[in-house]
Amino acid sequence: ILLPVLLLGGGGAAAYFLLLKKDPQAEASAADAAKEAAPPVYSEMPKLQVNLLTTGKRANYLNLTLWLEVADEADANKLKDQMLPRITDAFQIYLRSLRIDDLQGADGIQRMRDELLRRARDAAKPVEIKDVLIKEMLAQ
Repeated sequence: ILLPVLLLGGGGAAAYFLLLKKDPQAEASAADAAKEAAPPVYSEMPKLQVNLLTTGKRANYLNLTLWLEVADEADANKLKDQMLPRITDAFQIYLRSLRIDDLQGADGIQRMRDELLRRARDAAKPVEIKDVLIKEMLAQ
């Protein structure tokens, strides 16, 4: 009598854990996939024009137009209404410390993008900025 009861109990427990109980990792993956499936929202910043750090007589300038990628339209509106001045200020301070040599090549531009993203995230909290994209860039 004991053996069939143990087999039925063990089989029932196995069926519960394998078939009925939801996997927390699968639920988290499904939630992440739903977030990833939503199309990104881009908020365009006003054109930035800054003078670069120079040591010679000739002044160098950087004209830059950027998009900020956020999760949804509500974050884009909050960004435009409340946080854009703070982000612009952070960008201006950083960009004015660059030299024309800092922007040479793909590595220089990528370093600039990484630094702009870090500064944008710091200035825009609690809105999450996913990326900074360059729309237009002219260094002269």
